[in-house]
Amino acid sequence: MEPKLFVATKAFIVHQGKVLLLRESSQYADGANAGRYDVPGGRIKPGQHFQESLLREIKEETGLNVSMGKPFFVNEWRPVVKGEQWQIVGTFFEVQAAADIVRLSEDHDHFVWVEPSEFKNYNLIPNLVPAFEAYLAQK
Repeated sequence: MEPKLFVATKAFIVHQGKVLLLRESSQYADGANAGRYDVPGGRIKPGQHFQESLLREIKEETGLNVSMGKPFFVNEWRPVVKGEQWQIVGTFFEVQAAADIVRLSEDHDHFVWVEPSEFKNYNLIPNLVPAFEAYLAQK
């Protein structure tokens, strides 16, 4: 069976040099990584501009208002969701948050602000490892 193809945007939300990680809840309907940390973002809806999509996802998942930055990494991953093979092509952006007060959605059950160089200390979803490596290489 051919995988379902999606395009996604992901945000490295930065506040005072730290990056926000969100832990996926077991209650997340489209989840494939319960208990693992991810960054905010999601699939782009057809017809929606990528920036509008990312800002919407950030607001829904964290309640934060952010300033958009530039993309720094593109990758793909292939999770199995509800028995279906997905292929997701994602672009990672650095965005700036003026505050660090997070209001989690039901899709996540914990958050933490981390020093980017300490990303290996967290149970990340696999596609975040090369994204963090690319993020650190540009600094």
